[in-house]
Amino acid sequence: MSKASQQNSSTDGNGVSVIHTQAHSSGLQQVPQLVPVSPGGGGKAVPPSKQGKKNSFVDRNSDEYRQRRERNNMAVKKSRLKSKQKAQDTLQRVNQLKEENERLEAKIKLLTKELSVLKDLFLEHAHNFADNVQPVGTEPTTADPESSAQ
Repeated sequence: MSKASQQNSSTDGNGVSVIHTQAHSSGLQQVPQLVPVSPGGGGKAVPPSKQGKKNSFVDRNSDEYRQRRERNNMAVKKSRLKSKQKAQDTLQRVNQLKEENERLEAKIKLLTKELSVLKDLFLEHAHNFADNVQPVGTEPTTADPESSAQ
């Protein structure tokens, strides 16, 4: 530690080591550490939410136990029903999308055929039009009696 800060360690009633640090003149801070205080060391510290439950005996005939089990069973049922419903909804959506995909593929085939027919018509018309059009700047080769007489 530096000269500017000091550190003191103590243990609270829950078996959690707390480090008290005083840095400069900022005051005392408590930083909880999950460090076991057992003399042998090692092992894991128990979080505060689990501390009171470790040594308690569960009486399976008590009203509290039965109520907790009933609530848990209802929650499990609700969760499973929700999961089943979600799976059914997903399956229904998959089937809808498959049908829509089939319709769209049929539409693509129809439009492709229509495009092919229209393209053929256009090319035939363009070919016939090109055969009937004279190039620009050329005169017709028909004999015109008035133009040759002059």
